Amino acid sequence: MASILTIMFKIAFSALTLNLLVASSSLALPTKMQVGNLQELPNLIPIQENNQNLNINKIPQTCVKIENRCAFRIAGTESIDLDARVKPIEIIIKDIINSNEFKNDKEIKVWQQGEANNIFIQVGESPPVRLMNVTQEDAAIARVSTVRRAEQIVAQLQESLELTQQHVQPDYLKQQGFKAIAIAALTILISLAITKTKRDLRSAKAEINTDSNASERIESKLTKSQKSNLIAIKNTLLNIARWSTLFGSSVLILGMFPQTIWLQNLAVTLFRIPVRLGIVTVATYVMIRLSYALIARFNSALSSNSLLLVGEANRRLQLRIATITKVTQGVVTLSFTIIGTLVGLASVGINIAPILAGAGLIGLAVSFASQSIIKDTINGFLIIAEDQYAVGDIINVGEYGGLVENINLRITQLRDAEGRLITIPNSEIKVVANLSSNWSRADLNIPVAYHTDVDKALATISEVAEKMTQDSNWQQQIIEPPQVLGVENFTDRGAIVRIWIKTQPLQQWSVSREFRRRIKIAFDRAGIPIPMPQQQIWFQRRDRHIEPLISQNSDETNQ
Repeated sequence: MASILTIMFKIAFSALTLNLLVASSSLALPTKMQVGNLQELPNLIPIQENNQNLNINKIPQTCVKIENRCAFRIAGTESIDLDARVKPIEIIIKDIINSNEFKNDKEIKVWQQGEANNIFIQVGESPPVRLMNVTQEDAAIARVSTVRRAEQIVAQLQESLELTQQHVQPDYLKQQGFKAIAIAALTILISLAITKTKRDLRSAKAEINTDSNASERIESKLTKSQKSNLIAIKNTLLNIARWSTLFGSSVLILGMFPQTIWLQNLAVTLFRIPVRLGIVTVATYVMIRLSYALIARFNSALSSNSLLLVGEANRRLQLRIATITKVTQGVVTLSFTIIGTLVGLASVGINIAPILAGAGLIGLAVSFASQSIIKDTINGFLIIAEDQYAVGDIINVGEYGGLVENINLRITQLRDAEGRLITIPNSEIKVVANLSSNWSRADLNIPVAYHTDVDKALATISEVAEKMTQDSNWQQQIIEPPQVLGVENFTDRGAIVRIWIKTQPLQQWSVSREFRRRIKIAFDRAGIPIPMPQQQIWFQRRDRHIEPLISQNSDETNQ
């Protein structure tokens, strides 16, 4: 099946190329009909008579059309307007084409006569018809003598009329009809092949999306991203092939019959600008998607040297590559969009040189007025290059902190605990605390009453820490055995025992909550109270020095 599809693809694109070439060539006469017989070019002679006094660039000129094709060119004169000269000529030619003698395939004769270089046409036994006379202006635009220009027009007109006479014959129309049917059938086959291939691409894309999961390795994610972008490019090209084939075959069929050739010209005229803009748009989209695939391929190559990374190392690499990919894709999208816009403007005939010059001046002015943006961009690049933090990290920047949701070359966006989205310009980030880089730590302070056996309390805390480390539900979150540092301080709540628990990134809060829960249960079983805040009160009378020491809970003192 794959080989069959490959062959059908080759047929499709070959047919598309053929359609476009034939459709474009059908809009004008062959080169021989436009410029005369190439063998006659060496016989061209300089302008004679009074033609050398004429300014060729200022002479108005146009085509005399037969079947909406340019048969030969004529010029306007000082005494006769160009349109007033062309219309009678085209009317005479139209009457000749519609005559029975012409349709009955009678012999066509075209010749020049007289000093005025008059051109006559005769079809069969019908009387000769004077078509026009060749003027000095006609000769001037061709850079030949008047006599030579008359000979050229006679040859071009003879060839064009014979071709037109061939087109109106029943046998020719029947032959063209069979060709049109064959082209339509080929177009249908190409469309069916494209539909089948698009269905296969949709299945492949669905399979990629189904197999995706959050815990897979970074290499797998990058490979799937590359495949997804390539599938999008193929799907776009298939759509282009389908619509181009339909449009090209339709234009080609319209140009095969004299009765519909005007529709071909109308379609090409109407769709010329939209087609150009469409080509530029599609090319820009394909280049962006292809760049995405290349970025994924490049990042996959970077991570190929880290195949043994697991756990936090793999997670950190995923965060960094995801951030770099997102920023790079943004830069690529903006760059190609600007280039595509300029190319699109140029394709429709707009001069983009002033736009580029104006953009340069505006950019220079903006660079002076927006120095903070330049600082943001430079600092953003350094943040990403140095891996200070990435999307998915939890950081503290000054008085703000939260989960990094978005980072680009200009701003960093955080989501705090209350759900607020905080946007910080990168130039304002001087000192940053990353709470989830490589590993995290749960820093716990457990209060113990002063009258409690401290050694017993430390043993109970150590036992709780050891059991939690061995618990299968928490082994993945705790990297190293907890460290019971001992009595850290004496406060109004009693002796403070400090514990450090090294955890996976972002797991310090869940580990802390679970450890406190277990400590409460263990202290209750061991009869170790968790003390309330305490204070000492001193009483002193002026007549007698009395210093009773009262130690009690703060709540009882308030009562």
